[in-house]
Amino acid sequence: MTLSYYPETDSLYIELRPEAGVRAVEISAGLVVDLDAAGRVVGFDIDRASTQLDLSRVRVVNLPPLSPEGPPKRHAHKKANT
Repeated sequence: MTLSYYPETDSLYIELRPEAGVRAVEISAGLVVDLDAAGRVVGFDIDRASTQLDLSRVRVVNLPPLSPEGPPKRHAHKKANT
């Protein structure tokens, strides 16, 4: 999982899967979910992030240990077409 903040648009993207999104659905004002071709959630895009969230700190709690294969391969974030 990768969290990426884009100050030029004040948006936070939370990437859950490395696959590119092919469809974007706004599920609430300013909250868009990106879906892959199979309909699985690949990420969330949060607009006006700095006004809605405390971006100065991220807390991680109880994550499972890293697999023996290491972290998954990362791909550049590509926003889904709307």
